[in-house]
Formats: sequence, structure tokens, C-alpha cells
Amino acid sequence: MSAVRPLNTLRAIAVTAALPLLLTACGYGSEAKKDDDKASAAATGDKKLSASEVRIGYFPNLTHATALVGLQEGLIAKELGGTAIKPQSFNAGPSEIEALNGGSLDIGFIGPSPAINGYVKSKSSNLRIISGSASGGVKLVVNPDKIKTLDDLKGKKIATPQKGNTQDVAFLNWIADKGWKVDAESGKGDVSVVRTDNKVTPDAFKQGSIDGAWVPEPTASKLVADGASVLLDETDLWPDKKFVITNIIVSQKFLKEHPDVVEAVLKGTVKTNEWINANPDKAKASANAKLEAEGGKPLDAKVIDPAWKSILVTDDPLASTLKTESDWAVKAKLIEQPDLAGIYDLTLLNKVLKAAGKPEVSDAGLGAK
Repeated sequence: MSAVRPLNTLRAIAVTAALPLLLTACGYGSEAKKDDDKASAAATGDKKLSASEVRIGYFPNLTHATALVGLQEGLIAKELGGTAIKPQSFNAGPSEIEALNGGSLDIGFIGPSPAINGYVKSKSSNLRIISGSASGGVKLVVNPDKIKTLDDLKGKKIATPQKGNTQDVAFLNWIADKGWKVDAESGKGDVSVVRTDNKVTPDAFKQGSIDGAWVPEPTASKLVADGASVLLDETDLWPDKKFVITNIIVSQKFLKEHPDVVEAVLKGTVKTNEWINANPDKAKASANAKLEAEGGKPLDAKVIDPAWKSILVTDDPLASTLKTESDWAVKAKLIEQPDLAGIYDLTLLNKVLKAAGKPEVSDAGLGAK
């Protein structure tokens, strides 16, 4: 909130504050309180940025904790001043990419596979990955009465969120490494890969139509609360126990026309990640409050507590792991070998990190030239 000011000061800024206030009033904040915070920021005379609003997409998943907490706590809005946030919630990567391609979204939190697919399908012309957001938070959970070891998965029905999504690609690669065969298109083979929306996966598990799932949080912990057991944490499959699960992407057009707005958003996400890591319990409660606002019901402690512990928020995009995940998709014949040169533009992120006294991060040789 704004500090109390002398009357003459308030009069002096009244005219200059009017336009940003009107813009903010037309924005779509995640809560009324956030709109008030943005109006307050504009009223204090913050420097006006080049866009009146920024449209930000994310998923109602804990793996999108940076977005959930950053929006809920107003940490991103604070950096934007008079530029209003128009948040948009998505349930699948392709629909978010479609919104970005269609010009109805500017910045998005998204998994590596849809980011790769979107970049390749647009012939490198539409999006850039501008930051990391999260690592981890993906588990293989199973019905313990039917599956007791990893070898028991053969012949069973295991759900993934969507054909070609990040978890689907990782599971197909794991199956291939076991020497088993599965047709990536149909999901049929030595293991039946059942593409199921995360929203209905818990019901499918209760009904017995699937025997387990390779899914992100909080779906994995929801299944555990319903009687499943964790058979594998994907983190354990990676050499450094880190892999990208969520990136931040931007429309190339928006990046070119409004770099100041993009930089402000990144300042907000960096500060959000710092706040999450310094205040894990408060951040968990904040993320849960945002999920409640999205779905009308908060997560039970038995779900959010184990889920939250398995996720690491990070500014580092972990670019080398994105390349690995791309190679897995090629191996599964879901995509042809892509040219990922230029998919990253970490210029603004590294500028923000440097100003904050933090180490710069690498694009693993996949940066914009």
C-alpha cells in the first residue's frame, strides 16, 4: 500500500495518476486486492511501462508455483507498476501455445515439450524461453495391490496427461530404456499408456480404469491420498537430480515491442522464487490459496505437503535438460529432430540476476544469435 502523503503532494500527482488508474481498473487481476495493489503502485508515480497490460498464462499446478505465488502475493504486479496483469489459466500446453501463437497471450509458464513443439511448428518465429521456473515435481504412482516393482508395469495401464506432453515423453523414454515396446501414437504396447487429463486421473484411478500414472504435482499426491504409492520420483533419473519442468516463454513480438515489460515480469519472478525459497511454508499456503481461487477448493495437507517438498523453484532454465527431453521426443518418433538454436533468450534474465547479485545462467548453446 502507498505511504501516507501530505495533501499538497496528493494533489500534485492526482492528474498523472489518473490514466494508470483507469488502465488498471480495466485489467484482470487474480483478486480484487491485487488490482488495488496495482492501482496503488500506479498512484505512487512509478515509471509507466510501454504496455498498459500484459497477458500471462499458467497452469493450476504446483509445478507452476512461481506463477501461483507471484500472482497471489502481488510480487509480479509490484514490479509492473501501472501495467495491469491479465492472468489466464490453462490445463494443457498446446492450448497455451495456441493462445500465444494467436496473439491472445504474451507470456506463459509452460513445460519444455510444448515449448519445443511451439518453437518448431512456428519455424523458430514465435516464442522464446526467457527463464526457468521449476524443477522436479513428477512421480510415477501406482496401485500397490497390482504393482509392487518397476517390472510389474508390463501389461498395466499407466496414465500420462497428454500425448507428447513432458511427462508422456519422459515415460515413453523410460519404457524404451527398459527394452519394452510402445507405439507412441496409440499408446499401445508392452505398457498401455493412457492419455488422461489430470483433472480426471484421480477418478480413473479410483474406478480402476488405470493402474497408475506418471504425472506432475499435485496430481501425484492426490493419487497417493487415494491409496496409490510412489514407485519412482523422476528426479532420481537425472544426474544432478534437476530437470526443467516449467519454463517461462514469451511471444517474440511482445519481447521486441515491450522489453521493459518483460524485464519487469522477470524481476517479479526472480523475487518470487527468492521469497518462496526463503518462506516455504508461507509460499505453500499462498500457492494453495491461489489454487482455491482457481478451483474453489484448497488442497488437503496430506496432498500439498508431500507435493510441495518435491518441487524446486529456480530461475535457471536448466537448458541442457530441455535438449535431453527433446532428444527423447525424437527417439519416441513424436517429433523429427528439431533445430533448437535460438529457442532461448536469457539476456533480460541475466541482466536482472546480475543486478540482484545472483549468478547468471546458461542457455547451453541454444541462445538467440
